[in-house]
Amino acid sequence: MPVQLADLALMKRKGTPKGITSVCSAHPLVLRAALRHGAAQGSTVLIEATCNQVNHQGGYTGMRPADFAALVFRLAEEEGCPADLIVLGGDHLGPNPWRDRPAGEAMAEAETMMAAYVEAGFRKIHLDASMGCQGEPDALDDETTAARAARLAAVAEASARKAGGALPVYVIGTEVPPPGGADHALTAIEPTGADAARRTIAVHRRVFAEAGLSDAFARAIGLVVQPGVEFGNHNVILYDRSKITPLTGVLADEPQFVFEAHSTDYQGTVPLAALVEDGFPILKVGPELTFVLREALYALDLIASDLLDGYGDRPLHRAMEMLMRAEPGHWRRHYHGTAAEERLLRHYSLSDRIRYYWAAPEAQAATRRLVEALSGQVVPLPLFWQHLPAAAHFADRPLDPDALLVWRVTQSLASYHAACGL
Repeated sequence: MPVQLADLALMKRKGTPKGITSVCSAHPLVLRAALRHGAAQGSTVLIEATCNQVNHQGGYTGMRPADFAALVFRLAEEEGCPADLIVLGGDHLGPNPWRDRPAGEAMAEAETMMAAYVEAGFRKIHLDASMGCQGEPDALDDETTAARAARLAAVAEASARKAGGALPVYVIGTEVPPPGGADHALTAIEPTGADAARRTIAVHRRVFAEAGLSDAFARAIGLVVQPGVEFGNHNVILYDRSKITPLTGVLADEPQFVFEAHSTDYQGTVPLAALVEDGFPILKVGPELTFVLREALYALDLIASDLLDGYGDRPLHRAMEMLMRAEPGHWRRHYHGTAAEERLLRHYSLSDRIRYYWAAPEAQAATRRLVEALSGQVVPLPLFWQHLPAAAHFADRPLDPDALLVWRVTQSLASYHAACGL
């Protein structure tokens, strides 16, 4: 039987911890890989969208929650993934996209967004109202955060009852790494303190009760904390379980909860498995999946350049460089250094901010040209050894580029699957 979100805490308490991978991406090939893998394994496919990525105004993907849900279920049908394996989640749902406005306006937008998410079938809801709005501190106190989270939960409850189906499960807490990774080289990350985690739970429990939302709080399954894992543009901080003993003790006192771990990208199976064992069974991953997808696309770009007369010299790479230079908004604040260093980061940073550009028409056209050029081509083994050795089994037979790209993403998903004990 596939693992259910509501069962994670009980499995931890019984000494048989299991985990669930949270796929945080809107790229259709990443989603296809997740759905294909879930169908093959018979496991829960948890797919999450963030408030900046998808919202009632379109977000940076141009998709509203109903659009994103429709994309996921269309791909699921194509991949033969049963709908009952799929869980849709909303991540960091709160006023963040509108924090440059007064709090009243930003929260009104957040409430409209919440209704759109829940009415579209999203049932795992991360309540995140911790960020200050216009004229407020960057980070708000627990009381204000909990009061705004309760407002959003009330909207979610009403929207779920209106739409029918299961009521939402909630994740609270906001002590997370920067979205998409840090901007600088890292040496260490301090885990969340046990007292801070206890205070977050206690304040939310009281505020929800005062708002008449105790039933909703009873469906809060997770607390977002910092387990001491992170990645920056250049490096990764691996999980060190010796540093989180006080934090994991919180779970003994709060049996309804598990921890949700953000920015687990690039950890690898052994650290991920340790996270699951220690009470972090919800493992969120995003940039790693688009990083390995980009890795495979660029390898195919090199293969086509070497193999095919008339294809050109790395036209996909050139197209992405032109696009990112012409529209620097998604990377300019995050990549720093000389012109050469910025160029390297644009393509190869672990934070993978190139992921924001794959939906652009220029990127789509260059990717389509690459896939069409190599479809059915027989690629000699030495070219795979040169540019993507792990894909050597695709050599010497007609190539299906999309199958190779999905395979590369699935390698990372398989690592998470193994770490989850499935």
